[in-house]
Amino acid sequence: MAGSAAIIIVTILLVIRVPTFDPYVLDVLMPDLVGHEHAPSAFLIYCYLWHRSEAAAGRAVQISYATMALDTGLSRITAQRAIALLLRRQLISATSVSRTAVPSYLVLKPWATRKRSGENQ
Repeated sequence: MAGSAAIIIVTILLVIRVPTFDPYVLDVLMPDLVGHEHAPSAFLIYCYLWHRSEAAAGRAVQISYATMALDTGLSRITAQRAIALLLRRQLISATSVSRTAVPSYLVLKPWATRKRSGENQ
């Protein structure tokens, strides 16, 4: 009995994916968005999109404002404002097939690009 319980626990631990963030996200981006921009909702939405994108193997994810609001506990308008800030700061990109279609969001990591280009010099 104890052996089968251990196997179940190990299986659960292997199935559960714990999101990992680049240290930049917590060390620099969080204080910047929450402290400087006074937009904790933007940081929450960024982390939410990061998690959803990682679950989709790093691809863009198509999510409505209503779904974001429901999943994060924010209001729809707060999610919308957070997306606008993240787009302005070029931390995400959004594409849509039409003006009224639900956009697809891609999480951008501009610090990683700068870091790689600096290493090549």
